[in-house]
Amino acid sequence: MKQHKAIALKWDPYLDDAPSLAARGSGFLADEIIRLARENNIPIREDRDLVQIFSLLDIGASIPADVHTAIAEILAFIYWSNQQYTDLFGSEPPSHT
Repeated sequence: MKQHKAIALKWDPYLDDAPSLAARGSGFLADEIIRLARENNIPIREDRDLVQIFSLLDIGASIPADVHTAIAEILAFIYWSNQQYTDLFGSEPPSHT
């Protein structure tokens, strides 16, 4: 059975230049991240591609401003590719995580 993953980003626009990685985990830890977010009315977005990318960062690491455009372009390509696969085969592409 494949373990699910979760990350938590934090950002205070008055104090921080960019969002940072507050938490990451898989399995039970992912469940806890999601549970705490729900308990605290923090919006949750399901996005395996983003989780995979941001889980490579160290806890507390800011998302560097100079890579925002590159990340946006990579994500746009990933979303486009996934949509093309779904349109062709009628299902989501297999995950590599």
